[in-house]
Amino acid sequence: MKHLYHILLAACALLLLDGCQQQQQMQQNARTPAYVYRKGYTAILRNGRAIAPPHAPRCIKRAIAAGNKIIRKPYRLGGGHKSHVDSAYDCSGSVAFVLREAGMLKKGAAPSSGDFLRWGRPGFGKWLTVYTKRGHVFLMVAGLRFDTSGSGRRVGPRWYEKSRPCGGFKVRHIPGY
Repeated sequence: MKHLYHILLAACALLLLDGCQQQQQMQQNARTPAYVYRKGYTAILRNGRAIAPPHAPRCIKRAIAAGNKIIRKPYRLGGGHKSHVDSAYDCSGSVAFVLREAGMLKKGAAPSSGDFLRWGRPGFGKWLTVYTKRGHVFLMVAGLRFDTSGSGRRVGPRWYEKSRPCGGFKVRHIPGY
């Protein structure tokens, strides 16, 4: 019995160490996951628009549809904060738009990138993950990245298949998604 206790204690320590290592990785030269197509579970990018995977939950399909509504809008600091529908969006305004449309954020909420540090729960989501730090926030939804700074400059909300550096970012999710 005592032997089993020590095995369980060692297993718990390894799990905690793995979590710490993941957190340290996000602090260093981490990148978002590479796009890997998985039929039925990964969104497809076609002409800049995301196509939701058939097996995605309804709220994920709504999130993708919301992102598609505002792609090609220009970047503007403060865009999307005073009005849900705006002529331009910044990073947190575009993420908030998508999450409100998906039903994952209260209507009328206009969080800044730093506010997303407290959104949802820590860790990676199965379908949707928010990458956040003070000064920038972006999403990974069904394998695609939704970001306002995908090409190294602020261009406004767009979908991307390419990964990006994410050192210093915290990851947040809604349980089940």
